[in-house]
Amino acid sequence: MPLAIQLVIILAIAAGTAGLANRFALSAPLLLTAFGLILSFVPGMPTPALEPDLVLEGLLPPLLYATAVRTPWVDLRRNRRSIGMLSVVLVLITALAVAVVVQLVLPDVSFAVALALGAVVAPPDAVAASAVARAVRMPRQVVSLLEGESLLNDATALVTLRTAIAAISGSVGILSTGLDFVWAVAGGILVGWLLAEAVSFLRRKVEDPVLDTSVSLIVPFCAYLIAEEVQGSGVIAVVVAGLVLGHRSTEIQSAMSRVTERVIWRTVQFLLESVVFLLIGLQLQDLVTDALDDAQTANGDVLVLCAAVLVTVIVVRGLWVFPATYVPRWLVGRVRRNEPRPPARGVFLVGWAGMRGVVTLAAALTIPEEAPGRPALIVAAFTVVAGTLLIQGTTLPWLVRRLRVAGPDPAQDALQEALLQQQAAEAGLQRLNTAKEPKDAPHVVESLQDWGERVANAAWERLGSTDAERETPAATFHRLRVAMLEAERRVVAQVRNDGSVPHDLVERVLERIDQEEAMLDGFSTGTGPSATERSEQLTAVRVGACEHLRDSPLTIAPSSRPDACPDCLAMGEHSWVHLRMCLSCGHVGCCDSSPNRHSEKHFQATGHPVMRSVELGESWRWCFTDGELG
Repeated sequence: MPLAIQLVIILAIAAGTAGLANRFALSAPLLLTAFGLILSFVPGMPTPALEPDLVLEGLLPPLLYATAVRTPWVDLRRNRRSIGMLSVVLVLITALAVAVVVQLVLPDVSFAVALALGAVVAPPDAVAASAVARAVRMPRQVVSLLEGESLLNDATALVTLRTAIAAISGSVGILSTGLDFVWAVAGGILVGWLLAEAVSFLRRKVEDPVLDTSVSLIVPFCAYLIAEEVQGSGVIAVVVAGLVLGHRSTEIQSAMSRVTERVIWRTVQFLLESVVFLLIGLQLQDLVTDALDDAQTANGDVLVLCAAVLVTVIVVRGLWVFPATYVPRWLVGRVRRNEPRPPARGVFLVGWAGMRGVVTLAAALTIPEEAPGRPALIVAAFTVVAGTLLIQGTTLPWLVRRLRVAGPDPAQDALQEALLQQQAAEAGLQRLNTAKEPKDAPHVVESLQDWGERVANAAWERLGSTDAERETPAATFHRLRVAMLEAERRVVAQVRNDGSVPHDLVERVLERIDQEEAMLDGFSTGTGPSATERSEQLTAVRVGACEHLRDSPLTIAPSSRPDACPDCLAMGEHSWVHLRMCLSCGHVGCCDSSPNRHSEKHFQATGHPVMRSVELGESWRWCFTDGELG
């Protein structure tokens, strides 16, 4: 079968299966791998060979870059100690533990070969971790930690694998091994940073979104190949370049370039993730056949090896995460007394979310052909990939529910979004007041003021709309303007069909209409929750709360500015410390730590029992009547 047809079939199956998983809220990595397992036994099914170079140089760089470019630098910096304990120390410990187990099961295998397998199966996969974590809706802290770990652990594993392979073919000294490891890390960081600097300079000069996106598609491959050429870590180079460029995107790219790049990378990531897990499943038949035909290792030993290695990687991670999380905090507790203690449930989730992926299988294929028991080692690596996806991937949703671990609160997210949008809109209006000139047309200035206020109000209207049947003004604006744009588009399309206007001019007008309609999505609920779902999210009952907390919504739209106490302003003061909002009428008042305590006075005057904090990062409610926190 021609390669082009094979590629089309693989892409179609991968995309269709991933879409099916999303439609029925299933785990896409697991479903794709399982479907690949089944298809590997179908006669005539194309099974492309999973070449190590294809994965490590062709698939891994764009997948890592797509994750790194959207990973907040502040999250990595905040979790740097935990990420280091997982992505470096745990990988090395796991590799050594697996090496010991391999030698116990297969005494004839050298320690270097056993360590090679340990390095192969040690790192959880970036794609599997982020895909499963997003689907399960785990706490943001846990997701940030898993994604940060999976961005860097491949570098540790591949450098360890490189050392083990060198030991298989000859002798390596401890000093040279240490220096190689240090240079791999330092070289990868240096290459990634230098490339990011060069691309940043170039992007400041580029206005064309197409050219800018083309540069973005080249960056991960350049970073990986250049770093590997100088014996550095290509993985670290890709991650560093992605982190730096993602952090600087608002400074070095135009708005259209950022929008275009975001859509392109989401598409690339979706297709590559889907293909990767399908390819994992498709390798089953060939791997099992090679292992059974290998005369060096008995079939019973292969089964014991596979089970032992799978159990080892799961148990070592589970035993490591708790001391790695709490012991360093205990040792530096005197210095950092205010550092929050991570909840044990979240730590347990981190320990259980150790799914392996395509990097493990690709790295296993780099074990030298002359290594004794190589087919059995590769099957063991595949067992770890399939086993962790099957065992951990399928049980994570149940575990999250069982542990009652709360993911992001939709009501709190809606309030935070509205507050941030309000701050941004007010900054824009203030800039308008300073930038306008006397010669500017008054109606233009008024239109811009109305537009800024409409943007700020849109988030509050969605937040306060708990009536599923009532359409907010912003949604009405969106519906009517989209209807107008559809009429405009039909007229332009008719002109294009007539051929009376040059095609390039028609395309410009169509592009302007499409851009405006895409921009208007911010005024509607878009692809988010429906009105009914949003109402349920904002009024969800909390078990164990008093009747006032149970009967009050989680949040509503404020009746005045959310960033000021109107009663204090009426007195000519700006003395509030924190702000609270009544959940009956939306009145905003100052807290009990403020001199005037207008929130409590509002309760005394109206009898409205429940208020909530409207400070960024706070989601609690308080019942004045019963003195309960909710």
